[in-house]
Amino acid sequence: MEMPLYPYHPSDPSRPDSRDPVYWVTPRHLAGDDGALAKRIGETLTSLRWRMWPTARNTLLYVSPDELCGAEWTLAASPFELGGLPVAWQLSARPDASCAMTEWNAYFTPGVPYEALADLLLAIDAREMPDAGFGGPETVLNALGARGWLRDMDRPRTTATDPGLSGSISLELLPPLVQDADPRPDLVGWQAWAEPVLGAPYLWCANFSASAPHDLVAAFASSLASPVPVPRRTLPESTEGRLGIVRNS
Repeated sequence: MEMPLYPYHPSDPSRPDSRDPVYWVTPRHLAGDDGALAKRIGETLTSLRWRMWPTARNTLLYVSPDELCGAEWTLAASPFELGGLPVAWQLSARPDASCAMTEWNAYFTPGVPYEALADLLLAIDAREMPDAGFGGPETVLNALGARGWLRDMDRPRTTATDPGLSGSISLELLPPLVQDADPRPDLVGWQAWAEPVLGAPYLWCANFSASAPHDLVAAFASSLASPVPVPRRTLPESTEGRLGIVRNS
């Protein structure tokens, strides 16, 4: 049974308890990152034995043991924005460790639920060839459909939306600065975003370049749409009225 959201604001100074309560909330795509996106993803990468070192651009670069994949915390460098939000994590894969050119890239802003990004990294790490994919766009749409997301009536082959109309994943023209090994213009890639209130600022955005394997995007999408509650100490203010608290502790 869901409980009303925000019985009090987590930062309410009138409550002297120094430990914020833990809320278990749904839906996941509106849960935010709890201000812990760097820490949680860093822990995931470390557990997968990815090596890390700081760069001259004040970013943190992680490289997989086979040197085929990279993950970089780029928030300090702010390379560019998606939906008006700065990119925080950039993932990449290449076909060979000696190849300087990456095959595909993916970009994520703050606010993205770290569980979905962690599940994507687990799927990438499990692959012997992270640059090659399986299946087509239906792989992503079927994964979302299995979680109860709905295909767009006007674009059923390219777009799915959560039943509350507050999150979408869609094949769209790539925005500027999204890098891909395929140099052709007018390429499309998967974009995902959460918009708690129509017309209001996005809670988070993500973008996969054109060559990103559909089955890896599906791993991200399936986790994003999972009905399993996630723990949060801090709740995004923009999701008030849209999140449900399953329980708190």
